[in-house]
Amino acid sequence: MKEYELTVLIHPDLEADIETPLAKVRTIVTAAGGKITTEDNWGKKKLAYRIAKEDFAIYVYMQVSLPADAPLKISNTLNITDEVLRYLLVTVDEKGRKALEEQELAAKARTSDNDNREER
Repeated sequence: MKEYELTVLIHPDLEADIETPLAKVRTIVTAAGGKITTEDNWGKKKLAYRIAKEDFAIYVYMQVSLPADAPLKISNTLNITDEVLRYLLVTVDEKGRKALEEQELAAKARTSDNDNREER
């Protein structure tokens, strides 16, 4: 299974009952043999340009593990799902993820060093 990032833009009129379209997206992923590792609802945000006569969308980010044939199945299904305005399914860049983790560790080390100096 390969790691992917899935970002889904859900129709803004569904904000009151967001769980229904999210359950539909989760079902699409799991039916294709995938597993959702993390899910993060970023909330309602303004779009850079109009999509389907909408200026806003609800952004939901998911990290998923998928078998080799699943991305095509998920893409085909999300293309015809009315609740989804747009989606982006990309593979995770392991080198980029490691570099980001190293930068975060270095930043934490710098802040702890600065804290130790201030205490003296």
